[in-house]
Amino acid sequence: MPPGVRRYDPGRRQRIIDAAIRVVGAKGIAGLSHRSVAAEADVPLGSTTYHFKTLDELLVAALRQANAGLAPALAVREGEDLAGALARLLGDWLAADRGRAELEYELYLAAVRRPALRPVAAEWCESVVAALSPRTDPVTARALVAVMDGISLQVLLTDAEYDEAYAHEILRRVLRPA
Repeated sequence: MPPGVRRYDPGRRQRIIDAAIRVVGAKGIAGLSHRSVAAEADVPLGSTTYHFKTLDELLVAALRQANAGLAPALAVREGEDLAGALARLLGDWLAADRGRAELEYELYLAAVRRPALRPVAAEWCESVVAALSPRTDPVTARALVAVMDGISLQVLLTDAEYDEAYAHEILRRVLRPA
């Protein structure tokens, strides 16, 4: 290709996001740089800074992508025991790909120190609350999100096996206190 002529590459931005997710999954957020993402995506370094001026912009895109799909997965069928369904869905998510679950929590928790990520983390919480709201009130839906986060973090931090019966009981108590 002649110098100064740009190659049309409509999928480049998405490849950069995918590469950022792989880098964070392999090296953690501390290992994320425009250079490491460019190498992983096999694109010129300038492409990463063209699409994402800052690493926070790139992390926002990665967190949005990681969040996509979780709230719709929480859709519970009418008549289904909500606590049991959530315990099952949580177990399915943790068992499907532990590395992916760890990555999603690392991105989610990065919002504690990176204010640019906070709105995306809040969007995720709100989307889960919205998915649960047809079956319960918003305050209880937020409590369910907090409990599911806590159970997930305990499993991920301790390498413990996920105990669906325990999760079911705790979620049931939130829905119908003793």
